[in-house]
Amino acid sequence: MSEDVKSVIDEFHSSVNMAPKELESWLKTEESQSVGQRKEDDESIGHKSGKRIVELLHKKKDDYTDDDLSHMKKVVSYVHRHSAQQPEGDIEHTRWRYSLMNWGHDPLKDKN
Repeated sequence: MSEDVKSVIDEFHSSVNMAPKELESWLKTEESQSVGQRKEDDESIGHKSGKRIVELLHKKKDDYTDDDLSHMKKVVSYVHRHSAQQPEGDIEHTRWRYSLMNWGHDPLKDKN
């Protein structure tokens, strides 16, 4: 495994701080399904990404494809970019937090 690939995997796993079961449960909630960009009446981009993240978390590192690594980079980029836009005040019940959680990152876990 190349150093670049290892770096992508490590960044992905440090950005995604929700366990697979935790993320799966979250994705079933109304809050999860209420946020994100949609194309027509379709599922949001973040919600679809969350499902893909669950699959990636269950995969063995040696089984990752180029497409998997590409999605991992997208997740890392989104989490970093969106985290930088944190609103003022209590974030627990914000669309901002819900959106990040769809991408496998709960910002409240950073506060602990």
